[in-house]
Amino acid sequence: MPGGRHVAAVGDVSFELAAGECLALVGESGCGKSVLASALLGLLPGNAETSGEARLGDGLELLSADERTLARTVRGRRIGLVPQSPAAHLTPVRTVRAQLAETVRELTGARGAALAEAVEAAAARAAFPAGHLDRYPHQLSGGLAQRAATALALVGDAPLLLADEPTTGLDRELVDRTADELRRHADAGHALLMITHDLAAAERIADRVAVMYAGRVVEIADAAVFFGVAGPRHPYARGLLDALPERAFTPIPGMPPELGALPSGCAFAARCAAKAPACEAVPALVDGVACHHPHRPAAEEAPRA
Repeated sequence: MPGGRHVAAVGDVSFELAAGECLALVGESGCGKSVLASALLGLLPGNAETSGEARLGDGLELLSADERTLARTVRGRRIGLVPQSPAAHLTPVRTVRAQLAETVRELTGARGAALAEAVEAAAARAAFPAGHLDRYPHQLSGGLAQRAATALALVGDAPLLLADEPTTGLDRELVDRTADELRRHADAGHALLMITHDLAAAERIADRVAVMYAGRVVEIADAAVFFGVAGPRHPYARGLLDALPERAFTPIPGMPPELGALPSGCAFAARCAAKAPACEAVPALVDGVACHHPHRPAAEEAPRA
């Protein structure tokens, strides 16, 4: 950054994602979710630095891969992307049909009449109306642009799909339809990393949930446990659920810290009702939760006879 400053946008993140599994990555805006996805595809800005490794099942290490490898063999083929800002990723001077046709032709080899049919099938898969295929991106609503981007991402049936806010701008019916199509993609044996603010969509299709806060993963849990009676164990994750209208409808007090000015200890401590002296140290991720005082189900808290 200017002045020689360094900002840790994402740090100390570790997880595995299996074929046929959906991991929902959730958290407030600015916590590092999209930066993580960009790092996996080599799409970070030029001043970004990475360390560690991100390895595909075939052994390819993504963080050290060169641009030629990423462009020719990874993007669209081994990893598909539903971008967070679809309108910015669509070519403004070409119709949706032309962009879909190019993608289908390159990834499947279809030509002629088969190509035309495949384009319409790809659009239908993402609920993009055939009557809008000959429109340009600037003629699309936000929801239509989102569906066009989803259609492009699904064409290659990539082993790993990164879906960054794939339901933005959609009404509830289309949210459910899009989420179900992404779930079918996972059920076909592909891995799905869904970055989302929509906890209802995450509950609908996720196998596991990872919660990010201030650039770190603070909890990873099975979705059935996370959204079930026991609920999350980290106070921030519990606050996310309690903020939902169908639950307590109680917002988390305060604001997330600036990534350039993180506190020395637990980044959530200033907003946490259970803050204690132990929170002056950064908690490690242990048994799926990074907290010095994680919530325990009532059955665990009750004294033994």
